[in-house]
Amino acid sequence: MFRFNKLVTLTGVAVTLLASPLAAASNLKVVSTFSIISDFAENVGGNRITLTTLVGPNNDAHTYEPRPSDVTAVKNADLVLANGANFEGFLGRLVQASGSTAEVVELTEGIQLLRNTHDDDHDHSNDQHHNDHHHHKNHKHDDKHGGHTDHHHHHDSHAGGHNHSHGEYDPHAWQSVPNARIYVNNIAEAFCSADPGGCPSYRENAKSYDAKLITLEKELESLVSEIPLDKRTAITSHDAFGYLAQEYGFQFLAPQGASTGSEASAQTVAKLIQQIKQQQASALFVENISNPQLIQQIASETGMKVGGKLYSDALSTEDGDAATYIDMMRHNISTIRDTILNQ
Repeated sequence: MFRFNKLVTLTGVAVTLLASPLAAASNLKVVSTFSIISDFAENVGGNRITLTTLVGPNNDAHTYEPRPSDVTAVKNADLVLANGANFEGFLGRLVQASGSTAEVVELTEGIQLLRNTHDDDHDHSNDQHHNDHHHHKNHKHDDKHGGHTDHHHHHDSHAGGHNHSHGEYDPHAWQSVPNARIYVNNIAEAFCSADPGGCPSYRENAKSYDAKLITLEKELESLVSEIPLDKRTAITSHDAFGYLAQEYGFQFLAPQGASTGSEASAQTVAKLIQQIKQQQASALFVENISNPQLIQQIASETGMKVGGKLYSDALSTEDGDAATYIDMMRHNISTIRDTILNQ
């Protein structure tokens, strides 16, 4: 009897010793397409996920070209988190090249997407409203959202080349904190579906982070309230802030469309400069992912000063002003406020 008990005890120890590496090996392998989504994923997933980010801090997903290591990461992934709304033009080719069977989760599911307002006249009032962008859980899309048939092929319109146009909808939905809360909820649901055993942890993490986002939202509203209503027109490099404009009553003008991959012609810039002068824009900003040359040209021709740097499609590095989503939103609104009030 003693020997049997001792054997059971030793076996139990052996199992205990093996549990830690097994647990680590069973972490949910998640690939995120860019840094902002990665921050959401880390807050929800905690130590239960192993995360790979394709487009890192201060890098531009619009013009990104996948590396061989990305192919491997996607091939081995359990889950791929993407913005959707045609933001990641590279993703269809990457998934196809990897042969991955991982589910691709579009995090803009359930968000009311704004229609792209950038046209030949570049009149960006940001007042064109949005259509429903609801997707089914298995990511089959109806015709008005691109006729996608399943989550392994929903980026095939980009598979043959480098089309940097986002199409009908503005994909930069994370620039609204209420939308960010939907991203987080969608991530929690995706993690729960892929790893049911970790669901209580994912939901608790998401709830905790959501509380922080609610606090952030109130803080941003307070900052914006200090800016006079007639001083809320600003210029940025590309149309990345439509959702921020809608949320807080701003108007953003930009020489480029919703993608930095598009080129702004001399005629376009001339029209924008004329519009800036007519509307008396209050602030001019560069972006962390864009070449500042165009904004500097506009500053020179309008006599405006460049007010600072805004973070649009990527976070900063860990030692920067926007290492997290919360830091990014706080920095952007504070920078806009300070620039306008201190002119």
